Amino acid sequence: MCVRLFPSQFSRKLTVLSAVVYMASSAAFAQGSGYWHTSGNQIIDSSGHTVRIAGVNWYGFETTDQVVHGLWAQDYHSILNTIKKNGYNAIRLPYSNQMVESPGVPSNISFANGSGPINSDLKGLNALQVMDKVISAAGAIGLRVILDNHRSDAGNGAEANGLWYTSAYPESAWINDWKTMVSRYSSFKDASGNPTVIAVDLRNEPHLVANGSHSGSCWTGDSSTGGCPTSNAQQNWPAAAQRAGNAVLAVNSKLLVRVEGIDCYSGDCDWWGGNLEGVSSHPITLTVASRLVYSAHDYGPNLFQQSWFNSSTNFSSLSSVWNKFWGYISANHTAPVLVGEFGTGNNASDIPSATPGSQVQLFQNLVNFLQNNPSLSWTYWALNGEDSYALLNNNYNPTPVSSLKQSDLASIQSALSGGGGGGGGTCSTVPTGPSGLSASSVSSSQINLSWNPVTPPSNCGITYRVFRSTTSGFTPSSGNQIASGLSIASFANTGLSAATTYYYKVEGVDTAGVSAPSNQASATTQSGSGGGGFACHVTYTNVNQWNTGFQAAITIKNTGTVGINNWMLKWSFPNNQQIDNLWNGSVAQSGQSVTVNNLSYNGSIPAGGSYNGMGFTANYGGTNAPPASFSVNGVVCK
Repeated sequence: MCVRLFPSQFSRKLTVLSAVVYMASSAAFAQGSGYWHTSGNQIIDSSGHTVRIAGVNWYGFETTDQVVHGLWAQDYHSILNTIKKNGYNAIRLPYSNQMVESPGVPSNISFANGSGPINSDLKGLNALQVMDKVISAAGAIGLRVILDNHRSDAGNGAEANGLWYTSAYPESAWINDWKTMVSRYSSFKDASGNPTVIAVDLRNEPHLVANGSHSGSCWTGDSSTGGCPTSNAQQNWPAAAQRAGNAVLAVNSKLLVRVEGIDCYSGDCDWWGGNLEGVSSHPITLTVASRLVYSAHDYGPNLFQQSWFNSSTNFSSLSSVWNKFWGYISANHTAPVLVGEFGTGNNASDIPSATPGSQVQLFQNLVNFLQNNPSLSWTYWALNGEDSYALLNNNYNPTPVSSLKQSDLASIQSALSGGGGGGGGTCSTVPTGPSGLSASSVSSSQINLSWNPVTPPSNCGITYRVFRSTTSGFTPSSGNQIASGLSIASFANTGLSAATTYYYKVEGVDTAGVSAPSNQASATTQSGSGGGGFACHVTYTNVNQWNTGFQAAITIKNTGTVGINNWMLKWSFPNNQQIDNLWNGSVAQSGQSVTVNNLSYNGSIPAGGSYNGMGFTANYGGTNAPPASFSVNGVVCK
């Protein structure tokens, strides 16, 4: 049965590529220079390097406010810096046709806050002029922008009629407005000459089932609408997408064109925008090759109780759903796929745990699916502090509301080095191979990895690739890569089979090339359910503090009914604390996110027992508040 309830329609907004290919030139992962194009299931920059879009949605221009939200609390430069600081490389920026054709002067902007004047250069500007400022400032710090035609008239959520047009804004207006936007932003470049706007999302969440009938968008071949022939110009979404996509490319032939799915195809239904089954027999064809990216949206049972959320739901069953609706396009190397919207809340029950059929399980498994399929790009919904899936708080402060959610998203991020202000020298040295790789089983479905951080060569930045096999002595390849673009020296591999031995290797990557692989490490997942009955409590004590530094002690208490053999402790500092020395643990810190793995001698904590031998010294500037929450092996500690 097709469902009408959908993410962009309800309270969430109303409260308001296969693994990376080894390239013959030994090019590094995720560069981002120049305009981007596609090759098979990957996005490639102008230098031939693979790019993973790992971005965030920042909405508001499409609403009646006609401006991105949060400017009532913070300067727009501050919010953009927050996006960059937290590791996102792109912004999906929704807008409406009404904003393009009738841009008003937004009133929901403040020009001062507790820190002084803000948004001073936005006074008196209309919505399009404000968008100019936001996009220009985003490019200046190396962020890329995806323009998203979210709806026709200004308002919240997707267009209720499920189509790409309305009586007030017919298809001709939709296409002409796209031409206007593409022409307007073609000249926006960063200091290195890289374009800021690199892609267009032609229409947000087209869908067939609208107002109780099949009157919305259909995909060619759909049996429920008489085959949805291309002659049905009022409903056939692929034909309309081709018309608009070709019009966009006639203005700027170098842009990526994103085409979203629908909801139902021949009676098989997914989320609005999430069903791309029709691509198999009726793909999109644009006049310019290597520019097409398909996009899907995916959510959890907190939004709607789809049939695949039940007591038997697991990583395998969810993967089958994703592969059926959109993952197969990437797996078959047909085209790149970008998950344009997905998210979860900030309550403890929204992020850790793996209760079958739960919101928690959906989010964690989708992140794991993206870890295992690094050719898939994504943009999280949403940055906005007023959203139920918010990254930031209502004041749009720099620290994400949920350190655990941010940590999960950080595991699938990918930095761009081709952008921003340029300069800083050239990275010309391939990194040394990672050392000290260790693997530890924490449950029947999870193995934690850690290794020694690689010291970056001069002018270089290091990321890591992780490879996995069930065969000892394997050779790393694109076929067994499970993660890439990692910025910290640890990785939690979830969704594994019980009582199975897995072997791992890690490589370091910089812009000069790829390191030799690390030593091999292995671990065997536990038998049975594993991890059941585990709970924890963390005591964080500020032992001593001086002008710019402090010493802290941490105690991990196992308050559950089962013992643990290995542990991975995670937290995020709320301020600018940076650890400089930690004892009795292997630490990795990326920004404010910290991960500590046990050493060989202190991984066991029996039920009811504690470990209190860990501590560290750190530097700080200004405020030194304690972390708000901790997790051990993915479980939030109470």
